[in-house]
Amino acid sequence: MSNINKLKILNDPIYGFISITNTLIYDLIQHPYFQRLRRISQMGMSYLVYPGAHHTRFHHALGCMHVMQKAVQVLKFKGVEISEEEERALCIAILLHDIGHGPFSHAMEHSIVEDVSHEKISLLFMDRLNEEFGGQLSLAIKVFKGEYHRKFMLQLISSQLDMDRMDYLKRDSFYSGVAEGNINSERLIQMMNVNNDVLVIEEKGIYSVEKFLVARRLMYWQAYLHKTSVAAELILTRILKRAKELTQSGITLPCSNPLQYFLRNRISLEDFNNDVLGTFARLDDFDIISAIKEWQFNDDFVLAELSRMIINRDLLKIRLHAEKPDKVVLAQMKAEVSKLFGISEKEADYFVFKGKIKNQAYNKSGEPIHILRKDGVVEDVADASDQLNLKALSKPVTKYYMCFPKQLLEKALI
Repeated sequence: MSNINKLKILNDPIYGFISITNTLIYDLIQHPYFQRLRRISQMGMSYLVYPGAHHTRFHHALGCMHVMQKAVQVLKFKGVEISEEEERALCIAILLHDIGHGPFSHAMEHSIVEDVSHEKISLLFMDRLNEEFGGQLSLAIKVFKGEYHRKFMLQLISSQLDMDRMDYLKRDSFYSGVAEGNINSERLIQMMNVNNDVLVIEEKGIYSVEKFLVARRLMYWQAYLHKTSVAAELILTRILKRAKELTQSGITLPCSNPLQYFLRNRISLEDFNNDVLGTFARLDDFDIISAIKEWQFNDDFVLAELSRMIINRDLLKIRLHAEKPDKVVLAQMKAEVSKLFGISEKEADYFVFKGKIKNQAYNKSGEPIHILRKDGVVEDVADASDQLNLKALSKPVTKYYMCFPKQLLEKALI
């Protein structure tokens, strides 16, 4: 294929046209590792709440690359020197930042593999691709790991105002229909600058930053931490936990070979050689959904009942509280579920459980969002803002949840 055929324009419902401006990026997008992201949903189980939320990680990664291109253009226009090689590295790093996500994004992170985060798997994929592409990703990996001497470049990829957040808020708001999450990413990007190697927002962009932080908070409560989405993700995690438990006790469950492999084996970061990575790359949402469709008819009551809940959207009840749930009430509920379903108390743990969710729109103890005053002074946005609510947005809000079967409500036990 001639190089000219690799300079493509893609149509995107958020930004209009997205340009693929260089042949290496085209080849990375064409790679099976990246094409797999077409089969990984961006918002996990949120489509059970917002029927439109069926967009994918593939979509999001391309959007991130597009906003990175725009940010680089703005910074260059303002006199920040960014070489062609650095620009390409930034675009590659943001394009591949989510390549390590497993099926249904976050829901699978600790159930298929043993406590290996998607960021670590993303790095493994990047290293593997770097070998395949003869070291052409070395600078992108250096930037991604924060090892490059120009600090602001990492901030464009991973910070409290990075290109990842810039795309997902706008995109997730569009597809879910949660209008409160819509942000003015164009204006935010136009207001960007670099001061002493730090990414800053010029003073006149402060209101756009405030709107961005408020939108992020609202998106978390209304979409990402919506109680029904949370319940569905927790059930999905428990389905895989149960499937793993049964498989490791010698029962063979019908599912795809890659999923079978991860159910049979305990895989930690140390185990991730090229073969394991290749098997992981064959896993996507379709493996999980087709398995769950089969498992709803399994002889094991726990696996079948939890699988049926997801397939038919007949989920566990979830209640949110400001205080931690009462242990005595929880124990009574477990005993009742065990009697109700004719299962052991240990198996009842799959149906009655507690936990907590936390929402913090702006982390003041982390690296701040810097505002560049007209007089050249750089301040934390929470101090520069005349909005008292930014101080409030910096405080983490914790809610406690309790999940239990709906039958307990019918029996008036709750």
